Amino acid sequence: MKPTMPGGRASIAAVAAIAAAALASGAGQTGEKGVRLVRDDANRRVDVIVDGQPFTAYIYPAALKKPVLFPIRTANGTLVTRGFPLEPREGERVDHPHQVGLWFTYGDVNGVDFWNNSDAIKPEDRPKMGTIVHKGVAAVHSGADRGELETDMDWTLADGQVVLKEHTTFVFRGGAGWRSIDRVTRLQALDGRVSLRDNKEGMFGMRVARQLEIPSQKPEVFADAAGRPTSVAVMNNEGVNGDYLTSEGRTGDAAWGTRAKWCALSAKIGSEPVTIAILDHPANPGFPTYWHARGYGLFSANPLGQKDLSGGRETLDFALGPRESATFRYRVVIFSVPADAARIEAAHTEFVAAYR
Repeated sequence: MKPTMPGGRASIAAVAAIAAAALASGAGQTGEKGVRLVRDDANRRVDVIVDGQPFTAYIYPAALKKPVLFPIRTANGTLVTRGFPLEPREGERVDHPHQVGLWFTYGDVNGVDFWNNSDAIKPEDRPKMGTIVHKGVAAVHSGADRGELETDMDWTLADGQVVLKEHTTFVFRGGAGWRSIDRVTRLQALDGRVSLRDNKEGMFGMRVARQLEIPSQKPEVFADAAGRPTSVAVMNNEGVNGDYLTSEGRTGDAAWGTRAKWCALSAKIGSEPVTIAILDHPANPGFPTYWHARGYGLFSANPLGQKDLSGGRETLDFALGPRESATFRYRVVIFSVPADAARIEAAHTEFVAAYR
C-alpha cells in the first residue's frame, strides 16, 4: 500500500482548506463557556467548540471512506491527532492513509474490509472494500456542560448494498485541563446475518501525533488481514516520547494484544503533559477489550479480533442475526495535566456509572 492518494489530491486539499476556514470562523469570543456545536452541512462537518476554543469536528468528506472526528485538541489547543493525509505536518509519518483522526470501523464484515479502505487502495482491491456512508445528522445539542451529536450511517459494500445500519451518539465535554468524547454506537443488521469474524483490524481507534508515538528503534512492516504490507521506517525520534499503560499494568509495546478495561497513551508535547485514555465499558461485546495499540501511533480498542490478538488462544466470531443489533460504548479522555493510573481508574469508574 503506497502512502500517496491517487485520484484524491484535489479533494484532500479541499478538506484542508475547509478545515482552516472552519477553525478561523468557529472559535467563540473570549469568555465563552460551555460546549457549542456548529453544523455546516454544505462543508460536510459539525464543529465542536469548548469554552470558545476549537476541540474537534465530525467530518464526512467524500475523500474519506468513513466519517471521523478530526482534528482533536487538548484543552490548551495542542493537536493530538496526526495531520496526514488531510493536513500533513512536517516530520510526521505518511503511512496507513486510512488512519485519520478518531474512527469506528472493522476489518471483516461478511468478508469485506471496512478498516483499510482509502483512495490509496489499488483498483483491483476496491471490490473487497467497504465504505461507511454518512446518511444524516439526527440531532445537535449545545449546552453549558456538554454537547451532543447524533448521526446515522450506512455500512455499504462496493456494489452499494447496505449490510449494517449505524446510529451513533457523540457526547463532548471539557474543562480546565481536560476534554472528553463519548461514542455510543448501535450497529443493526438488516434482513440477513452479518458476521464480524475475528480480525486484528479494528475497531475504535485513533492515529496520534508524532510526539505521542513510542520512539522507533528499527524499521518494521505491518500486514493487514489481506496480507497487504505497509512499511514503517525508523525516523528522527527528537521530541518523540510516548508510552502506553493499561489497567493491567502493561506498558510500551507490551500493551499490544492484551486485554484491559482501559489503556492510556502519555507523552510531553513541548512542555505540555498529555495523556489520552480510551475507556471500555463492561456492557460492550468482548469486554475487556483487546488493544490494537502500536508504537507507531495507532491507538485502538478491538473487542472483536480475539483470535488474531490472542495468538489463537481465544475466538469470538461475533455475528448479528437478521434485525439484531449491538451497542458499543467508549469514552476518550484527553488530559493536559499529569494523569496517573489512579486518575484514569477514577475516570473509568465515572464512565461506567454514566451508562448503566
